[in-house]
Amino acid sequence: MAPQSFIIVAIDGGAASGKSSTARALSERFNLLHVDTGSHYRRLTHEMLRRQVRPDDLPALQSILAALRLDTRIEGRCAEMEIDGRTAGGEIRSPEVNASVSHYAAVPELRQALLAYQRGQAGIARRHGFRGLVMEGRDIGSVIFPDADFRFFLRAESGERTKRRANQGFDDRILERDRIDSSRKAAPLTCPPGAIDIDTTPLTLGQVVEKMAAHLAPRLA
Repeated sequence: MAPQSFIIVAIDGGAASGKSSTARALSERFNLLHVDTGSHYRRLTHEMLRRQVRPDDLPALQSILAALRLDTRIEGRCAEMEIDGRTAGGEIRSPEVNASVSHYAAVPELRQALLAYQRGQAGIARRHGFRGLVMEGRDIGSVIFPDADFRFFLRAESGERTKRRANQGFDDRILERDRIDSSRKAAPLTCPPGAIDIDTTPLTLGQVVEKMAAHLAPRLA
């Protein structure tokens, strides 16, 4: 297969399945812009909590979403969302955000408000000279980039994922988030047809990265 100058890599999966770690590793190895869409929903959740807007208050939610200015700040090989020129840093990993993010992410209008912004990250990657885009989340290969050059779905047993989060110092309510993310009507968490399905439970991070890199390398030789 002939080398290609720009690729899009979609990585989907539940919490603590290995999406962020593998995306960062692929970003470093192949000079891809890394976009964590989970942080987008966390950032908007943080903003709505700050404004005391509930996920079921649709009129207020839509009014705020329409007024927000979403921009992107590049830090190394990572893209970070700015809202009205501000980032939120570690605050998006707070217990309050962890407990609420799946509820806000289940609102179709909020997901729709992010669609164009998330798809626009490919253009940002091109303009900044990256060889491609690696985007992680729960609906990347099914909704955001269904025609991505590579689509991966990572899974792991719930006990292993809970242990991983605990080792990172987080209480992420993994089973509850799985239930909400998998059952929502808008862009539910699912393995897209044709995606490369990898069970990361018995594998080291290095082994998972090598499995994925083996698919990308011929296109970026």
